[in-house]
Amino acid sequence: MPDQDILAKLTGILRDLLDDESIVLAPTTMRQDVSGWDSFAYVNFIVAVEGEFGIRFQVADVEAFKTVGDIVSQITVLKG
Repeated sequence: MPDQDILAKLTGILRDLLDDESIVLAPTTMRQDVSGWDSFAYVNFIVAVEGEFGIRFQVADVEAFKTVGDIVSQITVLKG
């Protein structure tokens, strides 16, 4: 799956979680760049992403993600 497709899915997930259709994620987006994307919303986002893609992130990976691009890269690795 191309990175742009993954990014579009991540954007949709976060829009739904935060109830904000104006969110546009880019590979360089960080949590602090998005209003309301606090630690609780981050956990819910990760769980939703795992469900959407049928994957499981390692805790160390989740803690290490700095940008949305990091998440996209890890999804690509896990989906092989």
